[in-house]
Amino acid sequence: MIMETSRIRLRPWTERDLVPFRALNADPEVMRFFPAPLAGKESDALAFSIQERMKRQGFGLWALELPGLTAFAGFVGLNIPSFDTSLVEIGWRMNKAFWGRGFATEAAAVALEVGFTRFGLENVCSFTAMVNKPSERVMQRLGMEHRTEDDFDHPALPAGHALSRHVRYRMSKTRWMEQRERFPFLKSLRLISVEKLGNAATPAPEA
Repeated sequence: MIMETSRIRLRPWTERDLVPFRALNADPEVMRFFPAPLAGKESDALAFSIQERMKRQGFGLWALELPGLTAFAGFVGLNIPSFDTSLVEIGWRMNKAFWGRGFATEAAAVALEVGFTRFGLENVCSFTAMVNKPSERVMQRLGMEHRTEDDFDHPALPAGHALSRHVRYRMSKTRWMEQRERFPFLKSLRLISVEKLGNAATPAPEA
């Protein structure tokens, strides 16, 4: 499925997304709230994993296109975290050239809309390192709810790591139906069905 507003397009991945995705994952500023930037092979493996999960689940971390600006700005979408498969999270990663212009919030609102109205989700969460205030502000702009008792130490990071402590925000379907009126672009949201991923990239991870 392709999702479009006048400013953003969320779509399946293609082979041509791999090179700008490598550049995104190698940027220290983009990756400053992750343990480390990714090498090219690691970036390709992540792209492969994202697409495989999308095929299995029907939803996933869609490629973000900004019509008239760039064919690939990063990803925004829904994901089931490996450390807790009872959750569905919403996440994003964007080229820094497009930060601060509302694209992440708009694309995330679209992802929440389709998650609740097309994929039957009842609850979605979002989490990030406690020091990652820019991402936390996106969660707040989306109207997600924060409870301090939901904060946690990420199990993939060692105890005491600077990025270990995470905030978690939540959005229920009921809460979203009350919040969605704050995003007028959803009224003109276009959903385009695709029969299959077509020329989506499927780079096999190298040994």
